Amino acid sequence: MTKFILLAVASVALAVPAFAGDPVAGEATFKKCKACHSIIGADGTEIQKGGKTGPNLFGVVGRAAASTDFAYGDSIKAAGAAGLVWDEATLVTYLADPTAFLKDKTGDAAAKSKMTF
Repeated sequence: MTKFILLAVASVALAVPAFAGDPVAGEATFKKCKACHSIIGADGTEIQKGGKTGPNLFGVVGRAAASTDFAYGDSIKAAGAAGLVWDEATLVTYLADPTAFLKDKTGDAAAKSKMTF
């Protein structure tokens, strides 16, 4: 189980350049994320317990934005409908400023993110 937690945390850590490739630092950083997000495997295994106000982060890299069963905001849904797929570089940009990212991706000056941190 620890191996799965470290793998999941490492993948999230890759979204934060200062902690890229450092699972211990990534695990510490993820403590901020788990207030809203959890990591629940496709088989229902709870890899990292967390909040439910944000979507499950399991398998986020390679997944289309706003494509899971979650109440996403309109702007992220529009970005997903336009073909946004999460990769490490895109996550880095998104996490730096989610609202600015969505404005850029959607071309909508009024776009906003529901993500707060």
